[in-house]
Amino acid sequence: MREFGYQRVGDVAEAVAVLGDDPEARFLGGGTNLVDLMKTGVERPARLVDVRELPLGQVESTADGGLRIGATVTNSDLAAHPEVRRRYPALTQAVLAGASGQLRNMATVGGNLLQRTRCGYFTDVTVACNKRLPGSGCPAIEGEHHNHAILGASEHCVATHPSDMAVALTAFDAVVCYETADGPGELPLADFYLPVGDTPHLETALPSGALITGVTLPPAPVAARSRYRKVRERASYAFAIGSIAGALDVRDGVVHDVRLAFGAVASRPWRAREAERSLTGGPVSADAFAAAADAELAAAKVLPHNGYKVPLMRNLVVAVLTELAEEAAR
Repeated sequence: MREFGYQRVGDVAEAVAVLGDDPEARFLGGGTNLVDLMKTGVERPARLVDVRELPLGQVESTADGGLRIGATVTNSDLAAHPEVRRRYPALTQAVLAGASGQLRNMATVGGNLLQRTRCGYFTDVTVACNKRLPGSGCPAIEGEHHNHAILGASEHCVATHPSDMAVALTAFDAVVCYETADGPGELPLADFYLPVGDTPHLETALPSGALITGVTLPPAPVAARSRYRKVRERASYAFAIGSIAGALDVRDGVVHDVRLAFGAVASRPWRAREAERSLTGGPVSADAFAAAADAELAAAKVLPHNGYKVPLMRNLVVAVLTELAEEAAR
């Protein structure tokens, strides 16, 4: 591990200024991903800027009926918040599925959004990885890739994004708020994560030196009936091999509104807009749900050992939407 400095900051302006003066510094929240990457040598910051004491630890209702979630809210506090549980239950379920209780007590909302892939080639500095060392290659394509991307990947990278929380936030059109030396800014989560293309090392559209200050969830009545389902290789704490955040509003047997986002299938949380378009205004049935999933997954490009994710995600779409439809009919 590289020797590093440590500095605790008391306000947002100071935090942004410190990073502006030291481009090799990194913000430190809970450290549940950054510190691990420092231990393996993937991350080598010259200084850690501790932002845990910034006044960004609240979950508050917005004037239009949405929620504003501060960047330093812990995952445990987010999952337990009564308004999150009431208005966006899939978000609570996603956070609770995402890690052990000890990690949730430390991990922050801002850090969760910025966590990096768990691809074994990325975390091993002795092997090539285009995400870690641009132009060095992607050994996962010919090597171990059973849990890698089937959507939106490229010949340069097939890694997946590990966050559960971000999948639920994507389904509900969350907006990321940040601060730079030039002032505040916002990015819809749909635009926050960059496509892989030929630059997999460029992961987000966050401006250089920016500090995430919070996430805004717009009002979404459909989210009150929502669910997060995660499939993993063991029942205890593990990253997903496939997951889904779904919400459904049914009126007179017709889909009035639907939200779907997939996890563990792409380099970013995958909003299933083709499936949503296929379902909106149509009948509620298992056949319709399956057809919508097939429409979304038609773009999948599988490798020799990850093709199982296509039927897995199809089954998840059908199962979650069927459960939500039955709940609505009660």
